[in-house]
Amino acid sequence: MLRALAVDDERPSLEELLYLLGADPRIEGVEGAGDATEALRRINRALQCGPDGPDAIDVVFLDIQMPGLDGLDLARLLTGFAEPPLIVFVTAHEDFAVQAFDLKAVDYVLKPVRAERLAEAVRRADELRRTAVRIPVGEPDPDQLPVELGGVTRFVAVDDITHVEARGDYARLHTARGSHLVRMPLSALEERWRSRGFVRIHRRHLVALRHIGELRVDAGSVSVLIGTEELQVSRRHARELRDLLMRRTAR
Repeated sequence: MLRALAVDDERPSLEELLYLLGADPRIEGVEGAGDATEALRRINRALQCGPDGPDAIDVVFLDIQMPGLDGLDLARLLTGFAEPPLIVFVTAHEDFAVQAFDLKAVDYVLKPVRAERLAEAVRRADELRRTAVRIPVGEPDPDQLPVELGGVTRFVAVDDITHVEARGDYARLHTARGSHLVRMPLSALEERWRSRGFVRIHRRHLVALRHIGELRVDAGSVSVLIGTEELQVSRRHARELRDLLMRRTAR
């Protein structure tokens, strides 16, 4: 049976969705959230307790157009999680279907919601959840980091990461081919990768020394060039960075 979260900023729509889902025998329990930020907090709690924990969520029934963080934004954030819940979009707008399925949505249900159409979405989610294969997780590979993109887990080589950008409790890993959002604070990556040549240059940035192309100093302002991107170096980190680069070039 499925544990569900319904997300909609319009109270009547949310109440109708909760009622319909609660009446489906395949739904073990359903909660509601009035916006994507509230939903993200609830999903974070679910992921912390694990897939078999009391707060787990199997599927999110998600509106798209909401103030602030919208449904597509939330779905993109969830692609950075190792085991995100399934997503069913429930919306009054047809225009976002392509984007929704690019994010590996299970289904795309249009409002006004018909009970039989929602039941079909529940069936699809239930089938996917029951047939999903769990891969045992062993010791992490120090040379690779698993990231999830559109429901597919890929492995990013640490040596390919040029720099990391802080995003609250998340971090965005940048490589020459693109970027990936992972649920890990920058401080944890700094500690984990210090011995691999990563150094903090700013409260928002961690960089790989081997990928620094230039060190620029202009009227007391220090920055580094990584590829075509210029990143500012804070004053507190400037001296340490210069010393590390000097020692590296002296080898």
